[in-house]
Amino acid sequence: MAEIRIHRDHDLGLKKARELAWKWAEKVEEKFDMECTVHEGDDEDTVEFTRSGVKGELTVSASSFELVAQLGFLLGAFKTTIESEIQKELDALLAAKKKPAPKKKPD
Repeated sequence: MAEIRIHRDHDLGLKKARELAWKWAEKVEEKFDMECTVHEGDDEDTVEFTRSGVKGELTVSASSFELVAQLGFLLGAFKTTIESEIQKELDALLAAKKKPAPKKKPD
């Protein structure tokens, strides 16, 4: 079995990181036909995801995201592509969360 490990540090805090993880889960459910289950904790959350040939979890804390996924035999051949796609999705969500809100013009 091929394994994917992705770690991203952030400074969002648990509440915002949790929101981002839920958004990520919704995207992978839709885009990759994954089944996701969120387990909330006091200090961290875990998003378990699965589909035929893939099983893993995204651990969300106040300061980091840690994704570990096991790929079955057939999908293992596409490990690099799958890992790149997961990184792209996660990085895009993190980048969007860091953008400052647009300033309102005075009336």
